[in-house]
Amino acid sequence: MPEDSSSIDYAMEKASGPHFSGLRFDGLHSSSPPNSSVVSSLSHLRSAVSSSSPASSDSDAPKQPFIIGVTGGTASGKTTVCDMIIQQLHDHRVVLVNQDSFYRGLTSEELQRVQEYNFDHPDAFDTEQLLHCAETLKSGQPYQVPIYDFKTHQRRSDTFRQVNASDVIILEGILIFHDSRVRNLMNMKIFVDTDADVRLARRIRRDIVERGRDVNSVLEQYAKFVKPAFDDFVLPTKKYADVIIPRGGDNHVAVDLITQHIHTKLGQHDLCKIYPNVYVIQSTFQIRGMHTLIREKDISKHDFVFYSDRLIRLVVEHGLGHLPFTEKQVVTPTGAVYTGVDFCKKLCGVSIIRSGESMENALRACCKGIKIGKILIHRDGDNGKQLPHDISERHVLLLDPVLATGNSANQAIELLVQKGVPESHIIFLNLISAPEGIHCVCKRFPALKIVTSEIDQCLNQEFRVIPGLGEFGDRYFGTDDEDL
Repeated sequence: MPEDSSSIDYAMEKASGPHFSGLRFDGLHSSSPPNSSVVSSLSHLRSAVSSSSPASSDSDAPKQPFIIGVTGGTASGKTTVCDMIIQQLHDHRVVLVNQDSFYRGLTSEELQRVQEYNFDHPDAFDTEQLLHCAETLKSGQPYQVPIYDFKTHQRRSDTFRQVNASDVIILEGILIFHDSRVRNLMNMKIFVDTDADVRLARRIRRDIVERGRDVNSVLEQYAKFVKPAFDDFVLPTKKYADVIIPRGGDNHVAVDLITQHIHTKLGQHDLCKIYPNVYVIQSTFQIRGMHTLIREKDISKHDFVFYSDRLIRLVVEHGLGHLPFTEKQVVTPTGAVYTGVDFCKKLCGVSIIRSGESMENALRACCKGIKIGKILIHRDGDNGKQLPHDISERHVLLLDPVLATGNSANQAIELLVQKGVPESHIIFLNLISAPEGIHCVCKRFPALKIVTSEIDQCLNQEFRVIPGLGEFGDRYFGTDDEDL
């Protein structure tokens, strides 16, 4: 043995609790279409969405799985954490894919010098096949995962593991974050951080019992390959983690928080997983019933306006919930002190003429005395606006009941930004949204928030939202009774 185990440097980072650095949703990265040519922009957008977006016009397209990456040093408790997550997600289909399954089989020459082979180096894995496996499962197709024999250092040729499409896919391995292509497929990245002494003890016990090795060979491999590889390849990927779990499987609080977040994400539309700034109000039978009524082509104008107003009020209330609040204490009639919050004072609404004006009454009903500006978008680019003079100091609720292509919305948002309104101070409220419109707006303005009551299937060839609800402004204001 080249060096005694006591001479191994065990100094590494420790943490006292779970850290959450914010989830990164790696999705579409291309820039937004230009506004100079509406037709060419929309054609480009439709092409981009159909080729790379999880939102498809095909209603039979598989639902996008939630992909989790779990990494950490050898014997850090990665598998234990994965097992705990799987147990708590028992009501969903979950599959675990181990990076160890994608070890390359050793050649005859490498087998003769197996003691000198570094199994913790990135080159020891078939990353291309791992990437193909992850992409196949993400597309909703099954995959035959190889089975690696750690005693013969070869993949078994007589069998494989069939992995089917699932709601949650967990990719686990010491170098699962190393390749950016694999890393970018993940919706959540977890780093299991365990003390080096604990990891070494677990490694010795595991390799002796499960892999038929002796103590000296385990310690020699650890000192020669495992520890240096951790410092060179594993620890540097910690910076990519969204969640860091100290103590591994012993940290039940961190695992509970993770599974709660996953449960929330699984209940969301696929676009909400890509764009964390998109919010769909929680669907209930009441909301679905009101959508059913306003989407019916033969509904009376009175009923269309009545149920649209109810839905708009819900969207406005939800949007107001995303505004900043400050703590405020008041004295109740009983003489007790109640600690609550104070509403955001610097606020205004901006409606995109003409459909956006249908949302103004609901906003006024929720916000007493609120200032409301207007923006008129022209096809020729000669846009008009009537905005509060101090709008740059306010949070803005942008109103338009239907987000279709996103081009008008982008122009309106651009006007607000030019007026000095910070992008993060804009909340775009609408009743229904098309996936194409969400992609168009979110890719160009990722810091604003979109609040909607439903995300529809797609745009048709005429760029109308499907299933949609027709021309909202005409139906609401009764200006086109002949073509509903």
